[in-house]
Amino acid sequence: MSTISLVRDTMSESSADTRPRCLIVDDEAPLRAVLRRILEQQGFHCRDAASGVDAVVALEQEPASLVLSDYHMPEMDGVELLRTIRDRWPDTAVVMVTAVSDVELAVQCLANGAMDYVTKPFRVEEIRGRVGQALEKRELLLENKTYRENLEARVQAQARAYEELFLASLQSLADALEVKDPYTWGHSVRVGRYAMAIAIELGLDEQHLVQIELGSRLHDIGKIGVRETVLNKDGPLTDEEYHHVMEHPVIGWRILSPLLRDAPHALSVVRSHHERYDGRGAPDHLAGDNIPIEARVAAVADSFDAMTSGRPYRAGMAVDDAMAELERCAGSQFDPECVQAFKRALAARAFPLPDSFVRRPTSRSAVAA
Repeated sequence: MSTISLVRDTMSESSADTRPRCLIVDDEAPLRAVLRRILEQQGFHCRDAASGVDAVVALEQEPASLVLSDYHMPEMDGVELLRTIRDRWPDTAVVMVTAVSDVELAVQCLANGAMDYVTKPFRVEEIRGRVGQALEKRELLLENKTYRENLEARVQAQARAYEELFLASLQSLADALEVKDPYTWGHSVRVGRYAMAIAIELGLDEQHLVQIELGSRLHDIGKIGVRETVLNKDGPLTDEEYHHVMEHPVIGWRILSPLLRDAPHALSVVRSHHERYDGRGAPDHLAGDNIPIEARVAAVADSFDAMTSGRPYRAGMAVDDAMAELERCAGSQFDPECVQAFKRALAARAFPLPDSFVRRPTSRSAVAA
């Protein structure tokens, strides 16, 4: 499906030019030119503005289906512009453009109604994909607005699809983290897979299953706040560096709390996946059953993937050796029931193991990623 076919414009457009309208807002002229070229190739009629104030004037003259806006701009920044658009042109899809270091700001923009965000530097394929996804969300919202009174079943299906797209935006945050640390690429996906297998073995209900998978996919998002020199260090961490890294559960919990109010189990995974069964973990020193079950599940999944994945300074542990290490630490670091549930799932081949795992013995103890 082409980008243009995703757009159902309810705004006035010239009969001589039926292309969807796009407004590019950035104080850097070269970047505006690059984005304009990309989107015009996708079939958009593009205009640009050098500031938020100029963007509002441009939208007053001619509304747009899509706005791509930088965050840092003079006079009116991206958040203020976003709020103005949401208030005056609510059917306009807004995609924020920001640096990787501004990802927490991008989360705030998502919470304030942005459809998506793109990190600098970006690739052409990424721009096209994000724009397509934003227009899909816009299409769902417009259809919801039109048919919700008479087509209840359709509205419910659209709501599910919108939720999936929203969760995909959250996953893009985790992907931004893994760009910073290439050695953890795929880590959150694997942890989610292992955690789901454990939860199913334990017989947890559907609400727990859904939120455990979500929380596991986002459990390390707080590492966005960890210095890259520490995150990519080729060797063991100093005490100071270790304590710095271990701030990431609380950072992640703070970032996601405004967005996951209806997913408390997912938030528990993010905050408490480094708690220990004996109470010596972080950040709250919870022990035993006082640790939420979803966090106890994720702790086993996280540590298994950490042990079996290679790092620059060590090879990954063999699967059997990693399972033995989990059992050795059951009752101290891990919930014994979760460890045994994982062992049963592993024996039943409840999930695929990556071919890239190095299966050689190692004496490394269980350390979460």
